[in-house]
Amino acid sequence: MERPAWAPEEVDMTRPSVARVYDYYLGGSHNFEADRRFAGQVLEVLPEMASVAQANRAFLRRAVRYLCAQGVTQFLDLGSGIPTAGNVHEIAAAEVPDSRVLYVDNDPIAAVHSRALLSGDDRTEVVAADLTDPARLLADPLLRAHLDLDRPVAVLLVSVLHFVQDSQDPAGIIRSYMDATVPGSHLVISHASNEGNTAADSAQSIYNRDRSPNAMRMRSVEEVRTLFGDLTLLDPGVVRIPAWRPESPVGPEAERYPGVAGVARL
Repeated sequence: MERPAWAPEEVDMTRPSVARVYDYYLGGSHNFEADRRFAGQVLEVLPEMASVAQANRAFLRRAVRYLCAQGVTQFLDLGSGIPTAGNVHEIAAAEVPDSRVLYVDNDPIAAVHSRALLSGDDRTEVVAADLTDPARLLADPLLRAHLDLDRPVAVLLVSVLHFVQDSQDPAGIIRSYMDATVPGSHLVISHASNEGNTAADSAQSIYNRDRSPNAMRMRSVEEVRTLFGDLTLLDPGVVRIPAWRPESPVGPEAERYPGVAGVARL
């Protein structure tokens, strides 16, 4: 298997990666045969997975635009993934040109491509780090230099918390990040859910097989709502992803959508 020039030497091309599988769902080109095979297994049981990924990106766009309208111009994008169309810095800059974004991901390819994409953009930076270690990330000099934690920050956890297991205390991780921010900051979550969707159950089981990119823990609407802790949930609360402040009416099929989302204010 020939290694592409864009793939760092430390990347194991024979094992699928969450970031690269998601890149494939979105129609990206920075993925390997192992990622495509894995994605193909998921698509067999959940054929709408590619459209699910697209709808999740659309939710991210709506949420960032909303936050910019509220005067939030700093974004901490945790588990940001491999750059593709509609990145946070692009969405935010279109609304508020001096917005600042810090991307964080532990996938080497995600970090390499983010840095290449953002070369020369001093409003956006990249940190290669694991979001499940908030103390280490929050102490990172680049984060402290790039984001002013004395001003409101939007903490984005979009399509990533279902790869954080209960034993890792996702609520505690979130609380650590939000405790480092000031009133007026916001938390954005989208999360895979198998509530009312047996096909999503089947997809979850594939992620939990041997050699999977990461174990997956889908959560119910109520479990995701709990992750927001005592923050103030904005209308319409935690809902199926297409139903969060949609730009056009959504049909009844949204009730089976295998993902939920919400935005809350500190």
